[in-house]
Amino acid sequence: MAKNKSEETKPVIPAYVKAISGSLGGIVEASCLQPIDVIKTRLQLDRTGAYKGIFHCGSTTVKTEGVRAMWKGLTPFATHLTLKYALRMGSNAVLQSGFKDPKTGKISDGGRFVSGFGAGVIEALVIVTPFEVVKIRLQQQKGLSPDLLKYKGPIHCARLIIREEGLRGLWSGAAPTVMRNGTNQAVMFTAKNTYDKLLWRKHEGDGKVLQPWQSMVSGFLAGTAGPVCTGPFDVVKTRLMAQSREPGGELKYKGMVHAILTIRSEEGVRALWKGLLPRLMRIPPGQAIMWGVADQVIGLYETKYVKDNIPLPV
Repeated sequence: MAKNKSEETKPVIPAYVKAISGSLGGIVEASCLQPIDVIKTRLQLDRTGAYKGIFHCGSTTVKTEGVRAMWKGLTPFATHLTLKYALRMGSNAVLQSGFKDPKTGKISDGGRFVSGFGAGVIEALVIVTPFEVVKIRLQQQKGLSPDLLKYKGPIHCARLIIREEGLRGLWSGAAPTVMRNGTNQAVMFTAKNTYDKLLWRKHEGDGKVLQPWQSMVSGFLAGTAGPVCTGPFDVVKTRLMAQSREPGGELKYKGMVHAILTIRSEEGVRALWKGLLPRLMRIPPGQAIMWGVADQVIGLYETKYVKDNIPLPV
């Protein structure tokens, strides 16, 4: 009886293994996709119609500021992605443990959805918001001469924001960021698991290691729904993070709801989905890259310790 019970119980992959896999995937993703993120940010901040589309935005940026401008904000972006994915994968694993069936170790789709949302909320408050505030402030700067730029780099930018706006300035746009990331991760973790089962008959803890291209297909498909659903939150997040309070000045947007209503009134409903195409060009490929790396790290652990039932000290 004990043997049957052992066979029915799904092996547990430690949270730290998933955290490591996520951080390695984040480094690779950031290096590959930073130019698309720069274009997305420029389009979302464009209120005058200076850019005619993603290709015009990219070519204009390169022509006027040089190729290196396409990697503006890479340091905070890469750091934030590495920390974000480590926290996301680790916290999701911890939260999922509370929804696992004690006998079989299986997790319902509802439990996976809630765990994903919780992981998204945690990463939004701890990592994403302050790093994206710095990244967006750096990306919105236009010009070739460093002497003419307000922010000289990530550290200088963070210090200046704290000096001029207080510590809370680094958490500008926290509300829409929480909504965006929570929804994104709830959908993504649920969809990734579903695609793995439907396409490749892969179940977590079964010892089977997907080929990188298989993980990338599942990751790409899982990353498509979130941007469409959370477009308004992403636009509002960017606007709130980009605005800075000048001495004696007033902020244009007072909060998430006010920003949504103002953008809709001044620019139309479609403006709430500005930057959607570059987001779709960045997030699904980004998830493909991240999962292509992460699944190999997790698969290495499964092959060595789970498949052969060898316990790893934790």
